[in-house]
Amino acid sequence: MSELDRYLQAATRDNTRRSYRAAIEHFEVTWGGFLPATGDSVARYLVAHAGVLSINTLKLRLSALAQWHNSQGFADPTKAPVVRKVFKGIRALHPAQEKQAEPLQLQHLEQVIAGLEQEAQTAIIENNRPALLRARRDSALILLGFWRGFRSDELCNLQIEHVQAIAGTGITLFLPRSKGDRENLGKTYQTPALQRLCPVQAYIAWITEAALVRGPVFRGIDRWGHLSEEGLHANSVIPLLRQALERSGIAAEHYTSHSLRRGFASWAHQSGWDLKSLMSYVGWKDIKSAMRYIETSPFLGMTRLVEKPLEP
Repeated sequence: MSELDRYLQAATRDNTRRSYRAAIEHFEVTWGGFLPATGDSVARYLVAHAGVLSINTLKLRLSALAQWHNSQGFADPTKAPVVRKVFKGIRALHPAQEKQAEPLQLQHLEQVIAGLEQEAQTAIIENNRPALLRARRDSALILLGFWRGFRSDELCNLQIEHVQAIAGTGITLFLPRSKGDRENLGKTYQTPALQRLCPVQAYIAWITEAALVRGPVFRGIDRWGHLSEEGLHANSVIPLLRQALERSGIAAEHYTSHSLRRGFASWAHQSGWDLKSLMSYVGWKDIKSAMRYIETSPFLGMTRLVEKPLEP
């Protein structure tokens, strides 16, 4: 790979590249389209999958086709008037309510963390190191994900070298890149230690038990208790969260990794945070992004966890 290609590749995120490759393969191989494409062929492709693929998926397919043509020096067929009109018609005839993850309510956060702590204590008694490691890891991941409003990719990209945790005080985390950081400038996040459900305490307990000093914070654990050198993949966070919830007696089919982010946003909203403070704390740059995550119904059994509010 040339230096030019290396920098061009770095400009596009790995997940985006994978999605674009799959989209191009679907157009060219599965559907039988030809590249470079014409506006008419792209319009026919949209018609063939209207009502079958979601609006968001169709938008991604158009973005992939546009990127391929632009990178190869061809005219972008997705900008053709016929494509725009067909897509507008699809949105009118196949409206779909956006599916949102169930927010993780505070009472369920307490329940799952209590369940994981019980698993940890049982593992200590039975000398079951793999189970102990999983309980400590999952507690840290869930609590950090909730109180920092992190996405799954942000949790999986955390590196020990970029985390400073002081027991009883707080934790500072630096992310060199994330989905919301389009300029790859990196961002530092902070959260204080809490009286209960403390992410700082959970992080320290996990790192100490796993004897980790560098590399990914959250990793896979095999049946013998060996830790992977690689970080968890973002797609593994959903099953990890659902399994932990189910073991604690919580029906988890409607929960995803976004449930942590939505849960925190809803908790903060119900706790009286103004929208500007919430957006600054989580990292949202526009109001629409924030409002999609806020659950308007009140949580049950909400209690004050800290002596003073979390500072954005």
